[in-house]
Amino acid sequence: MSDKKDDLSQFSMLDLFRMEADSQTQILTDGLLAFERQNDPAAVESMMRAAHSIKGAASIVGLEMIVQLAHGMEDAFLAAQAGKLKLAPNRVDALLAGVDLIVQCSRVNGDLDAWLAANSAQVSKTMNDVQGIAFLPEPVLLPPIAFAPAAPAPAEAPVLALEAAPADAVAEQPVPGRSLPPMKNAQNFDRLLALASEARINAHQLHPLIQGMQRYKRNQAALFAVLEEVMEAASHSSDPTLKEKALLAIQKSQPLKQFMLEHITDMESYERRLLTGSENMVDEVLSLRMRPFRDGIQHFPRMVRDLARNLGKDVVLQVEGEDTLVDRDILLRIEGPLNHMLRNAVDHGMETAQERLAAGKPATGTIVLEARHRAGMLNIELSDDGRGVDPEKIRRSIIERKMATEQMVAVMSHAELMEFLFLPAFSLKGGITEISGRGVGLDIVHDTIRQQNGTVRIESEMGKGFRTSITLPLTQSIVRALVVDVKGEAYAVPIVKVERVLMVPQGAVHTLENKQFFDHGGEHLGLVAAAQVLQLGDMAHAEEMPVVVIGGSARRYALVVDKIRGEESLAVQAIDPIFGKMRDISAAALLDDGEPVLILDVPDLLLSVEKLLEEGGLHQLARADHAGRRRMKRILVVDDSLTVREMERKLLAGRGFEVDIAIDGIDGWNVVRSGDYDLVITDVDMPRMDGIELVTLIKKDLHLHKLPVMIVSYKDRPEDRARGLAAGADYYLTKGSFHDETLLDAVSDLIGDAYR
Repeated sequence: MSDKKDDLSQFSMLDLFRMEADSQTQILTDGLLAFERQNDPAAVESMMRAAHSIKGAASIVGLEMIVQLAHGMEDAFLAAQAGKLKLAPNRVDALLAGVDLIVQCSRVNGDLDAWLAANSAQVSKTMNDVQGIAFLPEPVLLPPIAFAPAAPAPAEAPVLALEAAPADAVAEQPVPGRSLPPMKNAQNFDRLLALASEARINAHQLHPLIQGMQRYKRNQAALFAVLEEVMEAASHSSDPTLKEKALLAIQKSQPLKQFMLEHITDMESYERRLLTGSENMVDEVLSLRMRPFRDGIQHFPRMVRDLARNLGKDVVLQVEGEDTLVDRDILLRIEGPLNHMLRNAVDHGMETAQERLAAGKPATGTIVLEARHRAGMLNIELSDDGRGVDPEKIRRSIIERKMATEQMVAVMSHAELMEFLFLPAFSLKGGITEISGRGVGLDIVHDTIRQQNGTVRIESEMGKGFRTSITLPLTQSIVRALVVDVKGEAYAVPIVKVERVLMVPQGAVHTLENKQFFDHGGEHLGLVAAAQVLQLGDMAHAEEMPVVVIGGSARRYALVVDKIRGEESLAVQAIDPIFGKMRDISAAALLDDGEPVLILDVPDLLLSVEKLLEEGGLHQLARADHAGRRRMKRILVVDDSLTVREMERKLLAGRGFEVDIAIDGIDGWNVVRSGDYDLVITDVDMPRMDGIELVTLIKKDLHLHKLPVMIVSYKDRPEDRARGLAAGADYYLTKGSFHDETLLDAVSDLIGDAYR
């Protein structure tokens, strides 16, 4: 108890009042929304206690205006409890405005009197409405408000909740006191998690030691068997000394056998205790970051209610799974997307009461927001019983935007049409309003969820409603991942990004236009070597290829790896910022045996795959039909001009060379260091790093300095040629003068024909 007093002593009385106001105003908000819908007497009791607590706390710190406001609320609740006052929607509006005023006053930093004077009109209206609540007229359903067009909001702008919405306007205001409860310092948490993970790894280190002792026990048993054979032979001998020594050896071996059995049992028991303790330690550290789902969505029911009222609609939000635990960071990051989807549901999806009644629905629309744990993941579903999305409207919008032809759109499935809603600025709303349709759509929601290693899926039935399903990791600190081997190194793919794992035999692989694929369930899945995407070189051919299917819808690929190790829970460790953003890599971790592993960035990986497909430089994965085929020589073409790159690639590929592409000097430098090339052909004028700098880096590199480099440039002045050759280029060719054979002859001079 004394500790608690010491903790509170650092706060002023006004700070304590703010804490009191934060908790009690939430009770008032929840109670008013519940009583408005269900006429729950228990809600009135809790609201009376909350108003009384606020009145007492305000009196202590001398906030007389809040004392009067809370007193007016108490009177209203007493009258409602006695059946003398009906808390109709317009009266709930007045009481909610009073709640907002209490919160705003408690949050004023500085001169409260000055703030009250600056907002005197709104303060007076709120005070009068609350104190004269019995005289407010009975409500009528408000007509939808026409909003003036607003400028599109930037994608990174926070989506703020609707608070204190008066009847004649809708505005997005910051919600006072909405921050999540405080937790330990983030650096302290990271250190705690690192230590807990290290303890878990150390516990796993006992396993190979125990296995070694088991092998020793088996060797020991073989030795004892030989001793027993010697004893058996000695028993038939006439030499008494031999018999005595054999018996002595058997007697001395028995304690050794017992010693080994006991110690192995003790070590196995110790290992189990260590593993249990370390796992519990990791769980406890992670629990420090977990918060109930309600902490991030408390303001949503109020926002939905006020927004619907101002659009002339009647909508209620039902929240299920409020106690579901969610990582604090994830909860903060998904608040914006959920807010946006709720506003879309009210504005786009929900009909007016008259429209709903005409359609045979209840006048009140319902949105259900549910959170639960499923299969080790966090699943959030947002569904409404509104009008849904018209697939024909999506088809028309696709055609109008020239995103596909009429013939293509006509054969698209319902699921394919839904995917278009995730595209940037794709909206079915006719006009732009302050409520939604501001050019920030489901694409932002999709990107935010994807950044959290999550997935989002939408379904709709015309006239029945709209459903959004979001799947996220329970925490960003621990990731459940599939561990694979690529070129002898361990890599991890987050399980949420893995669609399936397969073994594909060589005979099932087909080739079309230099692309390889196999048929799975009637779908052609493209095969791509993980080693090539990660720039680790060629893969060895195997009779059966382990395959990890990643991506979704039109972007689904089968990534060929060397070996599937299995699933592990990995404690995520950020890569040092000194390395910058590593291509195709999101983070690092340690496996249970202490081996380091890189966690793949699947969205980045998909972009790398698409780049390879565009360049047409995929390695062949199926074994050639004839043995003894010579290996093609590899050439890297570095040029920022798509036209030049493609022309050179086609010329060289037509001659039999294997050609890779880089789009500028930086890209070329990254690629050439990770591949085994026989020649580099580069332009001079390129963004980020020009060709002269690239040549200089190659020729100064300990491992690359012997690699031939050809410069192909429009610059044909002698000084330009001299500069390129001085940097170390082996050949200088001008684009303005060369033709097909000129380039091929120059390549032949440097590295010979296309095969080794």
